Amino acid sequence: MTMTAQANHTPVTNFIFTGLTDRPDLQLPLFVVFSLIYGLTLLGNVGMILIIRFDPHLHTPMYFLLSNLSFLDVCCSSTVTPNMLLNFLGASKGVSYNGCLMQYSFFTLFATTEMFLLAAMAYDRYVAICNPLLYTVVVTKKVCVLLIAGSCLGGAANSLIHTYGLLRLSFCNSNVIDHFFCDLLPLLKLSCSDTHRNKLLVSIFGALIEATTFTVVIISYFFIIAMVLRIHSAKGRQKTFSTCASHLTAVFTFHGTILFMYFHPRSSYSLSTDKTISVFYTVVIPLLNPLIYSLRNNDVKCAARKLLKRKVLPCGKPSRRACGVTP
Repeated sequence: MTMTAQANHTPVTNFIFTGLTDRPDLQLPLFVVFSLIYGLTLLGNVGMILIIRFDPHLHTPMYFLLSNLSFLDVCCSSTVTPNMLLNFLGASKGVSYNGCLMQYSFFTLFATTEMFLLAAMAYDRYVAICNPLLYTVVVTKKVCVLLIAGSCLGGAANSLIHTYGLLRLSFCNSNVIDHFFCDLLPLLKLSCSDTHRNKLLVSIFGALIEATTFTVVIISYFFIIAMVLRIHSAKGRQKTFSTCASHLTAVFTFHGTILFMYFHPRSSYSLSTDKTISVFYTVVIPLLNPLIYSLRNNDVKCAARKLLKRKVLPCGKPSRRACGVTP
């Protein structure tokens, strides 16, 4: 675009969301539904953090990583959902230019960090099952902190790269975002600048992060499955698979939606479809993770009962075993 053409446009200073629907009769019901989901998300994840924090038997590397996953889920949901709830009720569904970039930046930070953290959790399970005698030596508190720090660093790097790419763009045409939050692809559609470089960065870094984290998960569980198949006891195999199924469910749910959202063919691109998928990974998954981990984990359920009743219940001492082995 030439300098003369750019001068004929007024730079965008704020954006307006179309939201999930333009039907007025659905705004209040959707507000109620998503308010309930958000409340349960906070209750489930903050509850998980408190349970792990106050029960000494859960002060193990696995649960330390799990509490950080719950923290990230709270952050991811809180970056998107409160503003979406306000837009359901407000006459103005707008956000400032700076506010939009901040929302995108923080959401990308938390979502990418979660991808790295899920890979770190897979590595933790690999060491616990395949090298149980060395677990306390290999997965120390320092190693856990380094895994968390590395995950945050990877998330921050990815967020900064894409946010800087957005800062270089000009938004001087429509300011209506056909979405319910400031996601990258809808923003690129509004730009009057050349977005080829941004799309290339999404493809390169998205594929690199997805391939790296998912490969770590696949390799870890390849060795885990090989080890589990050597267990002669059917009960032992079932217990191991049952416990590890929680992490696998979380991984495939999260990665599946991300892959569908950002890597499906552009020929089948539809903003209405992307909105539905976006609701799943921004709002629903943070709700599902604490349910996935708590419903399949007797240690967490027992610790929750003790915390709620403020006394030791006759459920016995929670096992310090994770995935069938002693951490």
